[in-house]
Amino acid sequence: MADPVHALRDVRYTPFWLDRPDRPEPESALVGDARCDLLVVGGGYSGLWTALIAKERDPALDVVLLEGREIGWAASGRNGGFCEASLTHGLGNGHQRWPGELAALERLGRANLDAMQDAVRRYDIDCDWRRSGSLTVATEPHQVDELREFAALAARYGTTLDVLDRDAVRAEIDSPTFLGGLWDREGVAMLDPARLAWGLKRACLALGVRIHEHSPATDLADGPAALTVRTPYGRVAARKVALATNAFPSLLRRHRPYTVPVYDYALMTEPLTAAQLASVGWRNRQGWADSANHFHYVRLSADNRILFGGYDVVHQYRSRVGDERDRRPETFATLARHFARTFPQLEGVRFSHAWGGAIDTCTRFSAFFDLSHRGRVAYSAGYTGLGVGATRFGAETVLDLLAGERTERTALEMVRRKPLPFPPEPVRSLGIGLTQWSLHRADADAGRRNLWLRTLDRLGLGFDS
Repeated sequence: MADPVHALRDVRYTPFWLDRPDRPEPESALVGDARCDLLVVGGGYSGLWTALIAKERDPALDVVLLEGREIGWAASGRNGGFCEASLTHGLGNGHQRWPGELAALERLGRANLDAMQDAVRRYDIDCDWRRSGSLTVATEPHQVDELREFAALAARYGTTLDVLDRDAVRAEIDSPTFLGGLWDREGVAMLDPARLAWGLKRACLALGVRIHEHSPATDLADGPAALTVRTPYGRVAARKVALATNAFPSLLRRHRPYTVPVYDYALMTEPLTAAQLASVGWRNRQGWADSANHFHYVRLSADNRILFGGYDVVHQYRSRVGDERDRRPETFATLARHFARTFPQLEGVRFSHAWGGAIDTCTRFSAFFDLSHRGRVAYSAGYTGLGVGATRFGAETVLDLLAGERTERTALEMVRRKPLPFPPEPVRSLGIGLTQWSLHRADADAGRRNLWLRTLDRLGLGFDS
């Protein structure tokens, strides 16, 4: 058999979701001075939901949104399109950190996913929204028992997960690597991520949000009457500011130690023929991910391509973010070989697109929140690759905080407490490197966590992916 890397020979190094002829034209950059009630900095999901919900709550509110490049060009336009109900980066992470309020978090997460579905329909957002659920699959013997234990944990919090044996999971998606699975039928929607961002942009504009693209915010200054945010060609004076920059450096320096950017990568195949798709099955079109620490996430697109991403998670020294890191040939080669092992019946299928991008992570693997400037600036970050759904909940929370309201959301310990910050360099990169190495070792050793990982667990810093 030929080296699977040959399937990359004609690949385009650009995110598939953004490579569309109907990609909307950007709004004009901010030039000169502007004033508003609420300024939102960042044009990904976090910023778009914040602007949209702010106008829904108060149509008279004057809202401006600044985006440094184009709406949805970063993580919001290049993720896998898994929209999960979980607000805590999965039930296991939530159970470890907030067992006393996890039932409420799970309920709020399900309500948030339903609200997203309602918004997609209300604003007629054509993003291939499918409430098809997702599978978590076991590819090693020890993971089969772990999936059963996870199903029992989910049942304690009111979630029913279908436990599938080897034959049942392969009847859904046929891979010789699958030994068992869990099917979450209700808690995950699959969607086209870029089209969701573009649809939210259109909805914001229709409600009167003023959007300026190619307008990076360069600094934030406090004044007696207003906060001022500068861009290369102008400035905005605002009564309140919501920061939604996530993987990119915050305008508030004191927040920067709480997140680091990590790079994730994905491949997209050419469209499968009817015979190729039949050889895999996949009639129910669920997304799926395996159970390893360094896991893959996989799904079908509307035109029957397979997205195959994940596994490598790359942190750059000093947490650098740049376009040159979006392409990593060694990771693309690894993914191509893993794809061939997962779906040997698809030998000969080529990849059309390969890309990467930065996501923000924090030491507790789920979003955190904060206020500054006497309650006039609010911030959320740390979504760690699970922000397609959770960012809408984050937007609601940020707006509650800016309004000074005590709500069920703002009363949560998850909202009131921040994670531990990352240490400065070089300790930061050494620690992340040791953690990544240890997670690889655990995957190769039946899931056994070494002393370093067990120490992180005891400190509440336990990374599980």
